[in-house]
Amino acid sequence: MYRRKLNYLFSKVDWFSVKEHQKNHMLEEIKGYNSNKLLNTPVDDLAEYFKKKYWIDVPILHEDKIVADQREVQIDVSHDPTYIQGTEIEIIIPFEGDAEAFNIQPSTFTFSPPNAEIRGNTIIVKVQGADLTTESVKSQIDRTISDIKSYLENLRRDVEHFNDSLFSLARSAIEQRREKLLKDQNLVAGLGFPLKERADANKTYVAPEVRRKIIPSPPVASSDPYKPEPVLDIEHYEHILNVIENMALVMERSPSAFVDMDEESLRTHFLVQLNGHFEGSATGETFNYMGKTDILIRVDGKNIFIAECKFWGGPKKLTETIDQILSYSSWRDTKIAVIMFNKNKNFSAVLDAIPPTIEKHQNYKRSISQVSETRFRYVMSHRNDPSREILLTVLVFDVPKQP
Repeated sequence: MYRRKLNYLFSKVDWFSVKEHQKNHMLEEIKGYNSNKLLNTPVDDLAEYFKKKYWIDVPILHEDKIVADQREVQIDVSHDPTYIQGTEIEIIIPFEGDAEAFNIQPSTFTFSPPNAEIRGNTIIVKVQGADLTTESVKSQIDRTISDIKSYLENLRRDVEHFNDSLFSLARSAIEQRREKLLKDQNLVAGLGFPLKERADANKTYVAPEVRRKIIPSPPVASSDPYKPEPVLDIEHYEHILNVIENMALVMERSPSAFVDMDEESLRTHFLVQLNGHFEGSATGETFNYMGKTDILIRVDGKNIFIAECKFWGGPKKLTETIDQILSYSSWRDTKIAVIMFNKNKNFSAVLDAIPPTIEKHQNYKRSISQVSETRFRYVMSHRNDPSREILLTVLVFDVPKQP
């Protein structure tokens, strides 16, 4: 005996409930995330992890891979146990995306949702009858596929705004919790007693109802007690760069005075200016960690800024310079700079080459808004610690050759 079962798609839970469920579960997970791991992980990396974890991937149908099957079945033709021999056509449609999304009723829907079955990552559409024709079967299948695609498009419009908001929502929640954790640490530190580590710091949560097929792994971070490291204030960092930039502008405007200088001589002019601002703390060719850097500013025995000065020699030379300064940077160095001098004629081509060269670097993480036409800023990862971020500014100046 065979009795056909109806499987209505897009009808188990409404979109508003799913959206609130996903959002609230993400915020609850952030609230319960291991405090030391949260403090030891870059905010943007952690926000990206939560975005990927709670992102809803609306399925895409692979209509070019549809296959069909057929079998004999017994069809119930009345309320009494009377059956006739019939045929069932089964259409198998592969898809990629979240299978659970087929349970969600979008904000725009009809009262006759498509009838189909989900098996793994395929949709099964069935047509049965005692006297099927090619035209009737094709018509019913086309109509069902059209209805499924229409529902998916409606759901995709609902989901798009939610997905786009995940990163900023997670980032805001992470920053709020970081602020509170640091405030609490400072409060306890002020009491003069050691901070006791909580035994229940690690918590687990029930996975959300709508989830990706592959759950991303959280960024690698230490769960050791968080200890803030001294860093260069962003205002001081900007001030150092402005001093360098002002000196470079002098070189651009008076090329004859600097035309015969090599990298070491040019660097000396920067050191004179920097020492005027930082009380003799800027040094050249100072050993730092694993190599020598062109400009190093040290305050109270700690490195707070390092920079490399180079003549432009093409993208490969820039990549080598980035490798060089990253190799010099210790775990505590978080703000660095590369100063490039151009003695070629096509300065615009040099500027155009900077972004794609940096973005291809293996330690590149993301770009930050360009401050000016000749000042580029990026976030790079430390070569031995992906969770340790380094702020890199590339300054490019034109020092023409004398005609």
